[in-house]
Amino acid sequence: MPSSWRLAPAIRGAGVLMITLVGFVVFPLAADAQPVAPSPTSAAATRAEPQVVPPARQLSGRVLDAQTTAPILGASVFVGEARATTDADGRFSLIVPADRAEVQVVAPGYFPLVTTLDAREADVTGAELWLARDGGFSTSVDVAAEAPGAAPGIQTLQPVQVLRTPGALDNVFRTLQTLPGVAATDEFGSRIAVRGGSPDQNLTMMDGVEIHDPYRLFGLTSAFNPETIQRFELATGGFSVKYGDRLSSLLLVENRDGTAGKGLTGSATLSLTDANVVFEGGLPGGATGAWLVTARRTYYDLVAERLTDQQFPAFADLQARGSWEPAKGRRLTAFVLRSRQGAALSIDEDDARGEVNDDTDNDLAWLRWDMPVVGRGRSRTVVGYSDTRSRLGVDAAFEANGRRSNAPGDDVFGTANVNFGRALRIRDWSARQELSWALGAHAVEAGGEVHGLRTGQEFLIQGDRNPNASNGSSVQGGAGLPDALSSDVSTTRGGLWLQDRWQASARLSLEGGLRLDRVGLTQETLLSPRLSGVFTVNPATRVRTAVGQYTQSPGYEKAAQSDYVLDFTNEAVRALRSERALQAAASIERDVSRGVLLRVEGYYKRFSDLLLGRLETEPERLARIARYDYPADLQGEIPTEALITTVPTNDGRGAAWGMEVYLARTAAPADAKVNGWVSYTWGRGERDSYGRLYPFEYDRRHALSTVASYQLTPRWQVATTVRVAAGFPRTAPLGVRVFGAEDTMDLDGDGNTTEIRPTSDANGLPVYGVNFGGVDNLNQARLPVFARTDLRVTWRPRGPTGRWEFYAEVINLFDRRNVGAYDPSLAYNPDGDRPAIIEERDQAIPRLPTIGLRFRF
Repeated sequence: MPSSWRLAPAIRGAGVLMITLVGFVVFPLAADAQPVAPSPTSAAATRAEPQVVPPARQLSGRVLDAQTTAPILGASVFVGEARATTDADGRFSLIVPADRAEVQVVAPGYFPLVTTLDAREADVTGAELWLARDGGFSTSVDVAAEAPGAAPGIQTLQPVQVLRTPGALDNVFRTLQTLPGVAATDEFGSRIAVRGGSPDQNLTMMDGVEIHDPYRLFGLTSAFNPETIQRFELATGGFSVKYGDRLSSLLLVENRDGTAGKGLTGSATLSLTDANVVFEGGLPGGATGAWLVTARRTYYDLVAERLTDQQFPAFADLQARGSWEPAKGRRLTAFVLRSRQGAALSIDEDDARGEVNDDTDNDLAWLRWDMPVVGRGRSRTVVGYSDTRSRLGVDAAFEANGRRSNAPGDDVFGTANVNFGRALRIRDWSARQELSWALGAHAVEAGGEVHGLRTGQEFLIQGDRNPNASNGSSVQGGAGLPDALSSDVSTTRGGLWLQDRWQASARLSLEGGLRLDRVGLTQETLLSPRLSGVFTVNPATRVRTAVGQYTQSPGYEKAAQSDYVLDFTNEAVRALRSERALQAAASIERDVSRGVLLRVEGYYKRFSDLLLGRLETEPERLARIARYDYPADLQGEIPTEALITTVPTNDGRGAAWGMEVYLARTAAPADAKVNGWVSYTWGRGERDSYGRLYPFEYDRRHALSTVASYQLTPRWQVATTVRVAAGFPRTAPLGVRVFGAEDTMDLDGDGNTTEIRPTSDANGLPVYGVNFGGVDNLNQARLPVFARTDLRVTWRPRGPTGRWEFYAEVINLFDRRNVGAYDPSLAYNPDGDRPAIIEERDQAIPRLPTIGLRFRF
């Protein structure tokens, strides 16, 4: 519900004109940067040896998970300038000098390994290199370096980064908002807009299963507990053909296994939003495997409900994961999640009365089977089930500050009667098969997925519409929504893919693939070719490129994250097409001294066949206008502009382009005191629809973010997050017009109770409302600059190896009055015959102090 209806938190007041910016990161940048990969001039290679250069030797072996013994696919193995990438069985082979070879191994989700192997006497052909996982609870801020070979726009986040980012509230989406190309759609929620895309264009996958509702507590936190996650990987463009049906971004979430080889262990955490506990251990009876159980719940509501007799917004979830290896290389993994969220609030104030109810249920379960296949290949099979159900109901009446006559006093305001209900359901049975083989210099992957979907949407509007929703199809109660909608859609969609990762040379790696999608709702067959590559200029410098076609089918499973309501049971659905986007990106990155990475990247996206609500047809517009029974002198007050409806069309087009700079020190030496990252994005996003070109609603021209931590002592750490960004486009009021309402009481005595008559106050003066105009006025203004500083101080009583960790944090340290939206209200205007418009700042977080703790056992 919109804040203008007083059903969402709002912080109003005068804006702070001075933007105070604190927090900085100092990165030592050497003039001659040293590469991350060991070079032939390393200490190990320059020890005193005979002057005769010995012959080269072969180094081969396997890279394995130290916890599970499973082979690691895609790990990069370096010896000097020589490099190899492990195949599906974890195997690698490369030629090294016949000497003591310093070997470095890097893989996403694991701590880097540096070791020395003696190759002076003979070839080393059976080496086993074991990598330790970077677990969800860590007392170190060190994270694994990104593996070379990734396409542009791919960013890996370790759980410890999410836990340590000031202002993130242990929420991965709030941490992602500090990365280049990613914008928060609002301060309270977790939805993100990526590189000119909308929130419904983002795909979230957890362990091979699509997540349709990744948020909790109305978006304040996420569905993912960082304590149980192995890693997060965000692709803001250029993701491979293994994933489809989204246009803008891909978030991969990998849960970690429980800790095997130990007795019962775990952790407990208390944060601003919830408390959670994790228990884990190995399987009993000597079986190979592990288990993990975690539970989270809000706690403030337990106290507040006793004091106020209200059901405050709350959530609780329980998840369990178990893995079992019946034989080496074969693994069965199971996962279940049950989550419940609810609120039941009563409003009883002088100017507002009513009730708000919300319930959201999420159930998820999957089974995964991993096994080797013939020809040094691997197979992964995932079968999943998810069920998301949400229900929102509002029945309230309150003083409408955006509706009044032009007379002094407080008894001239109109009354808004909001009676609104909405329900959404997404049930998804899915199966996914992944196959991979190592064929010399090629790593070939193939697979397929299928989804059996049953989705539905219902809503009923019996009260007033939201006069501040400039788009008629807005989920905030737009004027173009029908009075009632009951829609149920059962359909299937599936995809096949084939991909080859080719190590063309020691410096050049290419990844090409083709994806074939079949969409049941539109009966389309879609082909999506994609190509990416990385060229290693030298051990410290890489150039990455990617280009590809992406598609997104219509469906309520995407519309659940949209700002607008579309009816996919309408006859027009049969003529719909899937949305399309052509994307290209290129970047250059360099490893600077002591774990510092610098990356500069440019991107371009061209959208076509975008879904949007069509405008009223001329007969529909004339039929609506005919309901207005206004006298001749008020004919100009009738809203004659065509409304945007819920009937979907593919009439949208657009483009987005920009440049990003990312400077990070997240894989620093253990003795480094400063860690963090700085990101800057310049970007533009445009939409071409309704016969005009206008800024996309999440078009953010400039955005600067800094996340930095400083280790004062082994026990004390201070960290800050600073964000400054240009404001989003908005639709500003054009003026006021006489407000009309249905004559349900037949006040004019003509027997017509469905006509719309001008409203008046108790003294007979006309009541006015805000006029936002038609589509010509969409997004023609902008919100002011956004700026926020968050500060955290962390104390570990026994230092990095201790079990306890306490932190104190202040969100919005300087209490800046940001503007997520303007709430227009009307005020008495003594100098005119119509009231004046006053826009009040809304939808922003005030200064918010909080404390938290973590404990390992």
